[in-house]
Amino acid sequence: MPQRPVPQSKTTHTDTPNKALASAPAQADGASVTFTMTVNGRSETLSLDPRTTLLDALREHLHLTGTKKGCDHGQCGACTVHVNGRRVNSCLCFAAACDGDTITTIEGIGEVEALHPLQAAFVECDGYQCGYCTAGQLMSAVALLDEPIGPSDDDVREAMSGNLCRCGAYQNIVSAIQSVRANKSSAK
Repeated sequence: MPQRPVPQSKTTHTDTPNKALASAPAQADGASVTFTMTVNGRSETLSLDPRTTLLDALREHLHLTGTKKGCDHGQCGACTVHVNGRRVNSCLCFAAACDGDTITTIEGIGEVEALHPLQAAFVECDGYQCGYCTAGQLMSAVALLDEPIGPSDDDVREAMSGNLCRCGAYQNIVSAIQSVRANKSSAK
């Protein structure tokens, strides 16, 4: 039986400028683009095919495997990272477009001895099941703490709607986020 061609996604991430690609000369097959970005506080210079996604650059070239490849179409949120403090789906972003940017992955928000408050809350509230989506959920939740969203559980659900959980731990995830938001508000 002949194989049918797989349609390619036409989705792009409009929040991430393609400055590195726009200024790069036309690439011949096999050519690469050299760029530098700061990842979890470390300067990283990479020379990659200009079509390499940020997700693949992080996982395959920098060996930061905490960021997961879920749908590879920007629909599940498992690949969420921060680019200059904003959450983005790294599967929709070209790595070379992040030239000069600051990237934070799940490996950069806390350590075993010093968990980020949201990591501790996810443990406390059982905000994970299989754990596959947890890194993306946490990265979105960390960004959410600095975003102007309303105080209700429904507001949090809406802000987290780009992150899917196959196990259905949504209420526990919302509880974890709300507990950290409450502590942050009372600390002010």
